[in-house]
Amino acid sequence: MQNYDVIVIGGGAAGLMCALTAGQRGRRVLVLERANRVGKKILMSGGGRCNFTNLQVTPERFLSANPHFCKSALSRYTQQNFIALVESHGIAYHEKTRGQLFCDVSSKQILAMLLDECSSAGVDIRSSCVVESLADTEGFRLETSQGSFTAGALVVATGGLSIPSLGGSDLGYMLARQFGLRVQPLRAGLVPLTFTGAFHELSARLSGVSLRARVGSAAGSFVDDILFTHHGLSGPAILQLSSYWQPGETLHLDLLPDLEIPGLLLSFKQDRSRALLRTPLAGYLPTKLVKELEALWWPERAQTPLAEWPDKFLKDIAGHLGNWVLKPAGTEGYRTAEVTLGGVDTRELSSQTLECKTRPGLYFIGEVVDVSGHLGGFNFQWAWSSGWVAGQYV
Repeated sequence: MQNYDVIVIGGGAAGLMCALTAGQRGRRVLVLERANRVGKKILMSGGGRCNFTNLQVTPERFLSANPHFCKSALSRYTQQNFIALVESHGIAYHEKTRGQLFCDVSSKQILAMLLDECSSAGVDIRSSCVVESLADTEGFRLETSQGSFTAGALVVATGGLSIPSLGGSDLGYMLARQFGLRVQPLRAGLVPLTFTGAFHELSARLSGVSLRARVGSAAGSFVDDILFTHHGLSGPAILQLSSYWQPGETLHLDLLPDLEIPGLLLSFKQDRSRALLRTPLAGYLPTKLVKELEALWWPERAQTPLAEWPDKFLKDIAGHLGNWVLKPAGTEGYRTAEVTLGGVDTRELSSQTLECKTRPGLYFIGEVVDVSGHLGGFNFQWAWSSGWVAGQYV
């Protein structure tokens, strides 16, 4: 039996941040990670360069049944605080698009930084350690594949169900229910959408083709790149929308979001350089996509010069381009989802400390909590912020 002040279950972004913060306060901290190494999601994120935060972090970038819950943690440990930590370790980084910050070299640098900080703070990290049972006595007693451990404080930082190949599991939700806590319904977020029927066949033929588009549903819209895949649609705009899209809803694609499409197409008839062309979209959309749209929307005019197209027909085409209505069959699920929506009900936790209201000493942080960010570094910032806050109090 080994005793610690704090045990953190989960060696991801939130867990390591909490551990190093608590360790710096002189707490004896143990991190338990069931995978063969900590920080696997950190390593694979951002194409191996880790989109570690965003310059534009605001509460509006997060989804939760209680949208106000995240405000306290995000305001007390901000993106600037984490950037300062990154800079103190000499890690070079750059802004990619819309405030997204990436390492210049490798995501390995972020993980190494966290492990260095943990080491300096005396944190004990055990990988390949499976939690077999948890007993709530005067403190917390955990039976694991590496022995028995006790602590006065327990932090659950187990992440969600997303990407099980990198360690995603339901352990955190099981532990929450063990203590009688409510868990908001779970579903995959930031995930590609799948289709059946004719559009599935079309998207498979276009697999690999990407373009900038506006994607909308009943909950709102996003403008960013979309990507055709063998199963349907992906890309940043689709991933963002997927967190809001509900099964059974249609979505609307505007393939030329920055243009006034009806006027543009009508003007082509007056342009001598285009009037003799047989498509109005050359140079505006990927060639492979234009050919598919031609077969879909104007096959009977495929060999007709644009000058001979009736104005009404051009307006009809403009309507399709600006509002292509599609109905997804579903999502690719947790296998490829970047985040799990839902989680431990925030009403069970203190927004000031992340501590359970009904069981002092028990904390939930990171993805396991019902707080999910947009694409672009926001989920990492929630991990850093919630981990730091809990680390201040455990």
